[in-house]
Amino acid sequence: MLKNLPSIPDAILAMEWMDYEPYFKSLQSSQLTPENIDKWLLDWSALADRLDEQYTRLFVATTQFTNDEEIEKRFNHFVESIQPQARTEEQKLKEKLLASGLQPENFKMGLKKMRAEAGIFREANLELLVEEQKLNAEYNKNLGSQTVLWEGEERTASQMYSLLFEKDRAVREKSWKLTVEVRLKNRDAINDLWKKFMAVRLKIAQNAGLPDYRSYVWAQKFRFDYSPEDCKTFHDAIEEVVVPAAKRIFEKRRQKLGLESVRPWDQSVDTSDESPLKPYQTVDELISKSKDIFTKVDPQFGEDFQTMMDDNLLDLDSRKNKAPGGYNLIYGVSKKPFIFMNNTGTHDDVTTLLHEGGHAFHAFESGVVPYFHERSENYVPSEFAEVASMAMELLAAPYLTKEHGGFYTEGESARARLDHLEGIITMLPYLILVDAFQHWIYENPQEGSDPIMCENQWAELWDRFMPYIDYSGLEDAKKTIWHRQLHIHTLPFYYIEYALAELGAVQVWANALKDQKQAVENYRKALALGSTVSLPELFEAAGAKFAFDAKTLKIYVDLLEEQIEKLEHVKS
Repeated sequence: MLKNLPSIPDAILAMEWMDYEPYFKSLQSSQLTPENIDKWLLDWSALADRLDEQYTRLFVATTQFTNDEEIEKRFNHFVESIQPQARTEEQKLKEKLLASGLQPENFKMGLKKMRAEAGIFREANLELLVEEQKLNAEYNKNLGSQTVLWEGEERTASQMYSLLFEKDRAVREKSWKLTVEVRLKNRDAINDLWKKFMAVRLKIAQNAGLPDYRSYVWAQKFRFDYSPEDCKTFHDAIEEVVVPAAKRIFEKRRQKLGLESVRPWDQSVDTSDESPLKPYQTVDELISKSKDIFTKVDPQFGEDFQTMMDDNLLDLDSRKNKAPGGYNLIYGVSKKPFIFMNNTGTHDDVTTLLHEGGHAFHAFESGVVPYFHERSENYVPSEFAEVASMAMELLAAPYLTKEHGGFYTEGESARARLDHLEGIITMLPYLILVDAFQHWIYENPQEGSDPIMCENQWAELWDRFMPYIDYSGLEDAKKTIWHRQLHIHTLPFYYIEYALAELGAVQVWANALKDQKQAVENYRKALALGSTVSLPELFEAAGAKFAFDAKTLKIYVDLLEEQIEKLEHVKS
């Protein structure tokens, strides 16, 4: 291994380009042979882990403290002064390895991904990639600063979310409208940012010599196993199979709530006569009970989560000047994951922590893979990474009750599980809406660069995939929902992964309904593969099929509706 590489976080954070450069030069000057190629790759992986950890820790800090100028300055310094030079040197190492013709043992997928990266690398894009990251930070800062005054208290949009579960419809409507009002006040700022995002991305694709930005992303995301046309096949399958099922769910909701139509503020409230689920009182309680659930799924998961608790790898509370959303990232050197979310005091928090926990266990399991290029979250296919998280939500479901150390009575657990299964069906059309929207944007870059045309297209696609929510008289609110969908802005073309993974996760769950222990065993084996095999092979290892067709989709939508009906009887 390369000597004297720091392993302590503070030392890694203090690294400058001058500290990295000698290691890159050493790797570049080495003569590659069949005898030393494995060690050379391990040395490169060790160096890549330091760069990855430095970036990740700085990024995490920008999301935890969006108003901290010093943190922003340190992050910008890294992406402006260290990362571009590192990317240039990494490109040289990729070219060196590819030119050698050597085939390191068990590195087939790593080489394939390296070829894809090398193929789209252009030095002219380095400044543009820096600019894109700065726009991402600006977007997060903008959303993180948005607050609502509610009964004399300043609240973030995340903190307002819990009010949508209130039984009093007037409270729900008022809170929803106040949150949307803030979004609409910020409309021009987000639209102006969008123009900048598009200008940067179109130039990146042009520099790479590609016909459009989607082609760039397809290579960047290593989408070897499916095409844009496959995505559109999946869009049609969702419209054919899932949208009617979602309509059935929303019609039941309308009837139970005694409404003429389901309005945006009616989507989350429990339709029973029971009070909203209140799973926990404190974040510490959320953490401890989640640990018990993870332990029930598999004792190793409980141990891994305890490690995260002990090492301060959880930031779950909601506060001002904290970026919205939730994520799991991996610190490259320790191979340990970090979970970020914004708690709201609702069952959604439980689901989010189970979801991000699945990502975290993926990191722990795949940490045994030796090479950075086959275990880093930058290289593991997102379509399967999301199976790790979504399947965990379902595998954990039997242990939500207090009997197992969880949060709920038997009846409350049935309500939570019912909402979850219904949520899978109703979420799939939204996931596909986001993906279809992004295909439209980048297939029509001139129109896609115009925020007003984007707003109109979003509304049109909303009516195609989400026709069961009544937005009459609220057209501006509907048109700007995409403003808060951070993936569209900061992670372009990231969303089809969730839909494909949800189908995979439901298949893992279907296996668990027959044999929970075997399903968990297959799940763990698949997680441990990292990205050493293809995407269809990862699905197969987990006991699932990688599919886009309506026939496969219908099998599992039928299963979901069947299980929903059973849970309705338990709940009642």
